[in-house]
Amino acid sequence: MRKLYSGFEIIFLVAFVFVLHNNCFGQNYGLGFSSHEVVQDKRTSLDLCSEKGVSLNGNFDISFDLSFLPYRATYFGYIVRIIDDNNQNFDLVYSPDNPKDHFNIIAGDRLTDIKFDIPSNTLFNQWNRLRITFDVEKGQLRLFDGHHTFIESGLHLKKSSYYKILFGTNSYQQFATTDIPPMKLRNISITQNKVLKYSWPLDEGTGNIVHEIIGQQNGIVVNPLWISEMHHNWQKTKDITVDGVASTAFDSKKEILYIVSKDSVYNYSVNSSVMTSSANIVKPNLNQGNQSVYNQYDNSLYNFFPDQKTVARYSFETKTWDKKFTPNEVTDFWHANKMISGTDTSLYLFGGYGLLQYKNTVQQYIFKTQKWQQVKYKGDFFMPRYLSALGVNPRGDTVYIIGGYGNSSGLQILNPKNIYSMMRFTTKDKTFKKLFDLKVNNEDFSFASSLIINDKEKTYYGLIFPQNKYNSSLQLISGSLNKPSYKILTSAIPYSFNDIHSFADLYYCPLSNKFVVVTLLRTDNDETKVNIYTLLGPPINMPGNLSLAKNDKLLYPLIFIVLILSVAGGIYYKIRKRKMQLLKVQEESLPVFEPAIPAVEHQPQDTEHITSLNDAPEYESDIPLKNAILLFGDLQVFDADGIDITKHFSPLVKELFLLILLYSIKRGRGLSSEKLNEILWFDKSAKSARNNRSVNIAKLKSLLDKVEYCHLSKDTGYWKIDIDYDKTYVDYFNYLHIVRDKKKLDEEKIKLLFEITRRGNFLSNSDHEWLDSFKAEISSEVIDTFLHYAQSSQPYNAEFLIEIANFIFYFDPVNEESMILKCNALLTLGKRSLAKNTFESFVKEYKITYDEDFKKDFHDILIQHS
Repeated sequence: MRKLYSGFEIIFLVAFVFVLHNNCFGQNYGLGFSSHEVVQDKRTSLDLCSEKGVSLNGNFDISFDLSFLPYRATYFGYIVRIIDDNNQNFDLVYSPDNPKDHFNIIAGDRLTDIKFDIPSNTLFNQWNRLRITFDVEKGQLRLFDGHHTFIESGLHLKKSSYYKILFGTNSYQQFATTDIPPMKLRNISITQNKVLKYSWPLDEGTGNIVHEIIGQQNGIVVNPLWISEMHHNWQKTKDITVDGVASTAFDSKKEILYIVSKDSVYNYSVNSSVMTSSANIVKPNLNQGNQSVYNQYDNSLYNFFPDQKTVARYSFETKTWDKKFTPNEVTDFWHANKMISGTDTSLYLFGGYGLLQYKNTVQQYIFKTQKWQQVKYKGDFFMPRYLSALGVNPRGDTVYIIGGYGNSSGLQILNPKNIYSMMRFTTKDKTFKKLFDLKVNNEDFSFASSLIINDKEKTYYGLIFPQNKYNSSLQLISGSLNKPSYKILTSAIPYSFNDIHSFADLYYCPLSNKFVVVTLLRTDNDETKVNIYTLLGPPINMPGNLSLAKNDKLLYPLIFIVLILSVAGGIYYKIRKRKMQLLKVQEESLPVFEPAIPAVEHQPQDTEHITSLNDAPEYESDIPLKNAILLFGDLQVFDADGIDITKHFSPLVKELFLLILLYSIKRGRGLSSEKLNEILWFDKSAKSARNNRSVNIAKLKSLLDKVEYCHLSKDTGYWKIDIDYDKTYVDYFNYLHIVRDKKKLDEEKIKLLFEITRRGNFLSNSDHEWLDSFKAEISSEVIDTFLHYAQSSQPYNAEFLIEIANFIFYFDPVNEESMILKCNALLTLGKRSLAKNTFESFVKEYKITYDEDFKKDFHDILIQHS
């Protein structure tokens, strides 16, 4: 059986990573095409060939990944035109006119019988692999869409020709066109007589050259939209100057940015990049320091000025505000953070600055009663501050506030400084909790007004900037809600920071997966300069050299040499390993036998506990990589062909899958629809939850169809995943089989448990509240099983007990029984110094973990053993 972790595979992996390092960006590379949303001269064209074209003989395929850019007005035109040297054209086109089959192949001047469709959800949200086959022997054109093959026969195809291959617009002779759909492409390849001849990954991030990585047949692109660049470089999509002291608000459902100015309300659609405005019939007298907010709970736009305890509501129908402010006042709450709570649908205002003082007040405006009140909060100290960032979880009951500038007294004269604490505030009990302080190494920074919270992943996005200079810049960062680390992402945004005269905010569009930044700068002539920037999510950092094909020609021979060395190293490793095993058997004069899981020769571990299961001794694994579901470590699902399909599970489908699977295996009956709604769609109405469940159940069924002997059912009234465990491997099922009957434990089963758990903690990258009980139970059960075997095994095998102890230390570094087990096993082997070092390492770890001294000394451990 295949081994999950072996020595020579590491060598091969190094070579593999070397090949793909510059070429892999997950889903975030490719070429986007500007279409009807811009004028003809700005639309995108891609010519893969030289002036003469690509020489092809015999049968050949052209394959590529295709997706459509969302939220465009017009979807119509040529995707690719393939033209032979007799000017015979074969075109793949898209037209919305046909309600059923939007894609069609054209041969010459006629529509062929090759017509098909790709569901909108698939077309816009994932890559779709298409393959066009020219079968010159049969006179056939075939198209494979990943599911079905469509055929057009009776064509006269040349056995040898130079082909022009043109994606998007082109100006080639009579085939010139500017009609193209807004699309994305990547991984274009040409196979001739079943041999890969050309490959254009389209993984560039800049420039007008597309690099072909086999024959150096580079192509030319005009007006490119590089996908990786769209995930890294902020695009300035709008700038405008408005009258008065402006403020902004954002409707995340409609993805509309509102700019509230002295005389108008501006609406900016993120998807269409179109801005409209409505003049205020009556001017609301906006003061310096006013803020705006969009209330998703009543779908209304508000402007407020806390100093006057006044909140004005805007009517989109009448274009009027229902209140006016007393003019010519300046706020005492500059750069205060705001949010609307889902718990009580109130507006909350945190901190701020004014009159040479930093604030740590929490103000609440109750929309129902139209009353303001100051919140009496409790918990950890909330330092007076401004220039901090605030984010809120989807339920609107938990607030995160990070960073800022201020001090404990609130007095500007008493040594103010940058603040890097992450605070959590819960609206239900009005309590602050300090989570951590960011670890900042370089230049001090403050934050733009908002955080984007990913509650499922327990992460955030924020904007930072150095506040000590006018020509500053905003930088997107991401960090954990549980840890003080963070990382800088994407390119910088220019930001003119003039303290209370400037403002910046960050928003997120969940439908189009875009980030939006708006900056405001108030001028001396009572105007506000507004700049709007957008970025396609998820944000990425691009390496300096994006395309493997850009490297010099020595790279591929070097790759070849590395791969040869990898294979040679693997052969040497296998031969040496076998020799060592035979040598050990001869030295010990033991009969040679083949156990179900043969042991690899190893030495007892030295002074340190195992901190990674990759450091543990290895055994040949019976874990298959076909029809397999692995839950220990990262979730992995392998289909019937051994292909890892995990990446096709969206976060929600993945959680749905884990819920049903774990309850099916552990409880035997699965979960009811009501329980699924309670866990996954608690914030939805009954109808909305039912619709969401139906859509995601369908997606899950489709994915599980790729794994044989595994299907989703509701025969008993409960959602359940039925699995034939003799033909589909599930590590969690095998784990339960081992730990449930400890009386039948033997060395072979313990080694099996080694192999299951060595991949890592149970679902280590999945963090769901309902999953905590499973994780805690498994961690405890693993330790109990190892200890039970160690304390009852006969005959006494010191080396094997040391391995068991090391596995336990990975799950619990301060497990006293494991420490005693390892120390005494080492003593049995005559390794007293290693035993003493193990004990001392344990004592240090114990002190760090519990902040108290371990009560026993080394002598006590020996006494306990005797």
